[in-house]
Amino acid sequence: MSKMIRFHRFGDNEVLEAEELDISQPDAGQVLVSVHAASINPVDFKIRSGRYPAVKNDRLPYTLGRDVSGMVEKCGAQATRFKVGDEVFGIIDIHGGGYSQQAVLDQDAIAAKPAVLDHVHAAAIPLAGQTAWQGLFRYGQLGPGQSALIHGGSGGVGHFAIQFAKAKGARVLTTVSTGNVSFARELGADVVIDYKTQRFEDYASNLDMVFDLISGETRERSWSVLKKGGILVTTRDEPSQKEAAEFSVRALRYTVEADGDELAEIAELVVSGKVRPHVQKTFPFGSAADALASVEMGHSVGKVVLNIAQ
Repeated sequence: MSKMIRFHRFGDNEVLEAEELDISQPDAGQVLVSVHAASINPVDFKIRSGRYPAVKNDRLPYTLGRDVSGMVEKCGAQATRFKVGDEVFGIIDIHGGGYSQQAVLDQDAIAAKPAVLDHVHAAAIPLAGQTAWQGLFRYGQLGPGQSALIHGGSGGVGHFAIQFAKAKGARVLTTVSTGNVSFARELGADVVIDYKTQRFEDYASNLDMVFDLISGETRERSWSVLKKGGILVTTRDEPSQKEAAEFSVRALRYTVEADGDELAEIAELVVSGKVRPHVQKTFPFGSAADALASVEMGHSVGKVVLNIAQ
C-alpha cells in the first residue's frame, strides 16, 4: 500500500485527497521507485484545475506529480539500466503519480541521482531542468559565443536556463523582479534586467535567442531584440508565425520530453559544480495542498519541493 495525493474531480485545492492504495507493478521497461521527494510544478495546478489539455475526465482519479527522486524498489523484466537499491531521479509520464510514496517510471526517463545532492534537491531538477535544457539546446540550438535573453530567470525553469546557458559558453541576459536581481547575478547572468524598473529593449539587441517563459506583452516586445535569423522559443502559448516572419526570425513552442540520457548530462554539470538547483522551500507530504498553493500564487524563486519522507 502507498499513500498518495490525488483528486476525483477538477477544481481548486479542496479536491485533493490523501488516499492509500496499491501501486501498479512496473511493466517490462519500467521501474518501481520508492519516492523520497517530489517537485511541485505549475503543470500540477493546471492539471488539478482541468486546464491541461492532455488530462481530462477519462484520466480521473489522478495522482499529481511529474518528477521525483528516490530509490529503485523493483525492475520490470526488460528494465536493465538500473537495479534495486539504485538512487535515481526523473520524469513521470503524463499519467502522473509523483505525490506518492511509490511511483512507476520508464527506465529511459530516469538517471542516477547525483551523489552530491540529497533527494529534495535532486527532485527539483527533472521537469524544470529538462524543460530549460531542451528549450535552449534541442530547439534553440544555443551554442558557445551566442547570446540569449531568458525571461523569468528566477523561476524553476529560468534559474536552470541561466546556469545551463552559461555552462555552454553563451552570453546570458535575463529579466527578473527587483527582489531577485541579486539571485540572478549569483546564477551567473551577464546582464540582469529588473523588469519592474527597466525595459529590456534598452539592454538587449541583436540576440541569437529569446527564451520566453512569460508570453503576453513581454513576448510582443521581444521580437525586435532578435537578430535576423534568430529564434524565439517558448513553453507558453503558440507564438505568432506572422510576427516572426515580419521580423525575419523563427519561433516555436514545445513541450518537454523525458530523456534519461539528457538528464544524466545535467547531473554531470551538477557534480562539476557548474549547476545547482535552488530549493526555495520544502513541505512535508501531508502539506501537499499548501505546497501547491505556494507555487500557484506565483513568484517562486527556484523550486518548491514536497518531502515525501517527512
